[in-house]
Amino acid sequence: MTIYDAVQERHSVRIFKKTPLSNDAIKLLNERMKELNSKYDVEFKLVTDNGKIINTAYKVSFTKNANNFIVMTGKNKPKIDEIIGYAGADILLYAQTIGLNTCWISGAINKAEARDAANVRPGYLIPGVIAVGYGENNGKPHKSKKLEDISTYRGNPPYWFYKGVGYVLLAPTANNKQAFNIKGDGNKVRITCDNNQYAGLELGIARYHFEVGAGTENFEWA
Repeated sequence: MTIYDAVQERHSVRIFKKTPLSNDAIKLLNERMKELNSKYDVEFKLVTDNGKIINTAYKVSFTKNANNFIVMTGKNKPKIDEIIGYAGADILLYAQTIGLNTCWISGAINKAEARDAANVRPGYLIPGVIAVGYGENNGKPHKSKKLEDISTYRGNPPYWFYKGVGYVLLAPTANNKQAFNIKGDGNKVRITCDNNQYAGLELGIARYHFEVGAGTENFEWA
């Protein structure tokens, strides 16, 4: 499976099997995270067999058997949420390509437990974690807005623009709000996100998805 396939096939999974992650899956995830950590100056770490990383109430109400997590951290600096969102989108989709299921979690993290389990350094933020494992099912598509609800293009939109916007609509967002505004003019594209506590993360996720769909050779960020 390619990243392109993963964008279309990945859905949030909330019920996982108790099956431990395979050694191969752990190895591949760690290798990918090592690349992301170096490239984007973040610290992503895999924590296995620890169900305490998300709050008990959330685990009872929304997830089951979520015991493996990618803890996404980065030094507190400008745009760190956006950077983590972008790099997080990569590992989220990569996990799908190697046969794993995932769920992005931001608002229900037991940060004290996550900080301790992942040995997070002082001054580093934890804006999100990704539950990863083998799902009881593959999830289901979320309700989505239409292309014209979140995008405009000056003139006749090229195919790559529509494809990029379509991939953004497949991205995970808090409460499925899809609060994006994408504007295109020639080969220039600008994405903004409604102001909310997850806006930085969602902007990074959207940028990654748009690049996968549109192809970075076809446009430039404005």
